[in-house]
Amino acid sequence: MQTQSRTELFDTVIVGGGPAGLSAAVTLGRARRSVLVVDDGTPRNAPAEHAHAYLTREGAAPGEILDLGRAEAEGYGVRFRHGTAVRAEHEGEALTVVLGDGSAVRGRRLLVTTGLVDGLPDIDGLAEHWGSGVLHCPYCHGWEVRDQRIGVVASNPMAVHSALMWSQWSDDVTLFLHTAPDPTDEQYERLAARGVTVVEGRVRSVESADGRIRGLRLAEGYQFPVEAVVVGTAMNARSAVLESLGVATEPLEAAGEVFGSKVPVDAMSATSVPGVYAAGNVADPSGQIVAAAAAGTRAGAGINADLVEAETAAAVSARAAV
Repeated sequence: MQTQSRTELFDTVIVGGGPAGLSAAVTLGRARRSVLVVDDGTPRNAPAEHAHAYLTREGAAPGEILDLGRAEAEGYGVRFRHGTAVRAEHEGEALTVVLGDGSAVRGRRLLVTTGLVDGLPDIDGLAEHWGSGVLHCPYCHGWEVRDQRIGVVASNPMAVHSALMWSQWSDDVTLFLHTAPDPTDEQYERLAARGVTVVEGRVRSVESADGRIRGLRLAEGYQFPVEAVVVGTAMNARSAVLESLGVATEPLEAAGEVFGSKVPVDAMSATSVPGVYAAGNVADPSGQIVAAAAAGTRAGAGINADLVEAETAAAVSARAAV
């Protein structure tokens, strides 16, 4: 990781070195922009052994994808700084990002790609298997647990939809109602038509042996055999840096219930604050790795276009003055 002087001004500072941040860095580096990426090394998908649905990188380890991305960005002159961004502030026409160690970096534009935090249901043994036997996205993990006994733990109104989706990958899907509302008569009919079993009662724990999930135990003591567990998470944007600049988050809603937050952006990833951009899961919680990378490319193009406009306006003013 390289360092820089306090007064050095980059064209863009990117906070977050995941797929979105690295794709933006490559795009801006190829546009001959000076770029600094600040990253704390805590990617959302760190517990996962493999990444999926990323063309040409199917099954690669998430860390491998990041290593390749950093190398590509460095090839275009992008620099990196390990650290945690805690807040940002305007300083004239620049943006100053303050890090956890008290140091600061400066950029003409700021892109935040810090992703989100998954809030898991409070069930014993659940967190230990997150990213391996405890899953949330069928497109990310469905193939790996195909034809296995899958238990969907309902903690929000989207659980019925989730159970119906997972029945595409297995004929043995059980919906545990847990803390979610009871399905309607129509929903029960739909679940039955897809062969989904419904179990009432609150789930107390995930049972495992030899590192593998063996079942779900209810509060009443009953245990049901499952090999994979699906949960809905509370997905909250890691937006502290953006909020310090006055960028507000908005609720993430589905079926009339709020289960997270996201940062609203326009078509080119610009936030409501001039010069400040956001991309990836911080703005699109449902986006997979390939979608986050695409969003980063779009944000990089938007930032470069913004800088070109500003530089052109300055050049016109300078020419008029002469």
